[in-house]
Amino acid sequence: MKKIIILFLLLFSSFGFTQTKGMFSYDPLVNLENFDKVNVYWGYFLGFNSYGFKIDYKSLQPADVQVESTSGFNVGLVGDFRLQEYFNLRFEPGLYYTQRNLMYPNFTKQLDAYREVKSTYIHFPLLLKFSALRTGNVRPYLEAGISRTLNLGSNSNSTEDNLQQRFRMKTWTSNYELGFGIDLYLEYFKFSPSIRGVFGMEDELIRDNDPNSPWTSNIESIKTRAILINFTFH
Repeated sequence: MKKIIILFLLLFSSFGFTQTKGMFSYDPLVNLENFDKVNVYWGYFLGFNSYGFKIDYKSLQPADVQVESTSGFNVGLVGDFRLQEYFNLRFEPGLYYTQRNLMYPNFTKQLDAYREVKSTYIHFPLLLKFSALRTGNVRPYLEAGISRTLNLGSNSNSTEDNLQQRFRMKTWTSNYELGFGIDLYLEYFKFSPSIRGVFGMEDELIRDNDPNSPWTSNIESIKTRAILINFTFH
């Protein structure tokens, strides 16, 4: 996750130096002066993600499952409804591709110890956006809300389980989300880089058929933890 945050900062810094010259000057040329007075507007986003798991156990034995996160890709749409000068309601349905690798201890065979959890999510967040006072062509904001996620790669309907190298998860999950970003008003459009955390609220694991399974019997719950970095264009 640290790598994806560093990438966000580098991309934002690069864009800021090349595209936003004069935004913080004493008397900048104000772009899109009436943009935020529109009640409803639309946009789209592209971005990156890093998904992981928070795993709680019934007991400390056996040793913890190791979770390796990888970088994924996001794309989606944005609908923004103006509530008042500082508050907006946002709906950001998107498609998220990601992969997590699980390493189970106490197995001698790699086939048993390693699981690739590939997921394609359709993500439906409803967010409340609180914007600070606009200064020139810059306006920072905070956002928070809830979301529902459809996991197209959950394997929830499969009768096979980890004994046949099949890791299963629930199809639908709920989350809460917290993040921040900056609206940059350019000459022809508004560009908004943002970073947001996703915190699963429900256990997502489907247990193996054997109640004494070495893969799932000691797990109390598995919940999503993710960092989303989006670049939004309005």
